[in-house]
Amino acid sequence: MSKKSRKSDNLTDFLAPRYWPTWIGFAIIWLAAQWPFALQIRFGQLLGWLSYHFAKERRRICRINIALCFPEMTPKEQEKLVKATFISNGIGVMEVAMAWCRHPAHFRQRVTVSGLDNLKAASEAGKGVLLVCAHFTTLEFAGSLLSLFHKMDVTYRPHKNPLFETLMFRARKRLYGAVIERGDVRQALRSLQQGHTVWYAPDQDYGPRHSVYVAFFGVKAATITATSRFASFNDSAVIIFTHYRTADNSGYHLDFSLPLENYPSGDDVTDASRINSVLEEAIRQHPEQYLWLHKRFKTQPDGKAASPYRKAERAK
Repeated sequence: MSKKSRKSDNLTDFLAPRYWPTWIGFAIIWLAAQWPFALQIRFGQLLGWLSYHFAKERRRICRINIALCFPEMTPKEQEKLVKATFISNGIGVMEVAMAWCRHPAHFRQRVTVSGLDNLKAASEAGKGVLLVCAHFTTLEFAGSLLSLFHKMDVTYRPHKNPLFETLMFRARKRLYGAVIERGDVRQALRSLQQGHTVWYAPDQDYGPRHSVYVAFFGVKAATITATSRFASFNDSAVIIFTHYRTADNSGYHLDFSLPLENYPSGDDVTDASRINSVLEEAIRQHPEQYLWLHKRFKTQPDGKAASPYRKAERAK
């Protein structure tokens, strides 16, 4: 294994007993991926229900996020959204298994697509396409489904467990062109320079470095500026990719916007605000499918003490 990456091309590197729990866990994931689709959805809903009742800290984070972002809702409406978010997240866990362990062609009949011509036309320009999306619970499965229609490179956050990292990387590599570690900016830029489509989700809190503080659902949030830097490097088109689970949980819809006009503008604050705005609009379509379990507002300009999660902890 290289110093740069914890993953290995050789699975025999992970035969030691300390890796056995991970092997067992992945075997369970593989088995679950073989179940009938309706059973997978129902089991995912059960996982979501259980996590809502037992994942106390994640429930607290979710409640804070939804209270901050939807102040117009009554407490009862907010709690209903919290529960729906956990149910959606549970289904998302099953969809990860499906994405990693089944070929997406098995689910082709469950997918509808709109705006694919926008992506194709932008790709044919040869300047690369930055495909921007939000962290919906359908994220992993939507990427798998998209691979049926368009080739792309993806960025991801490495896992600390080297065996899990290797299995995750191999599962994604069979679907995508390049699988790029989030910190490998040079590789991402190289992909755009080569005219590739790069899938990128900038909507999480990555800390103060290379971030500006702009509104997200009316709340000040550290927002990474890399989106505009990536787009300006090779004058790449920026397209918003949204992906939703249908209301009856029987299928999925993928949508690709027209390329953003006058983006980037050359001003980091303006550009970050615009990305947050378009992603917020997408999230409002199906807010229960967004990953509200993440501490999106953890980093604040006034330091850790200003974090809404820290304030809530002190108020206990």
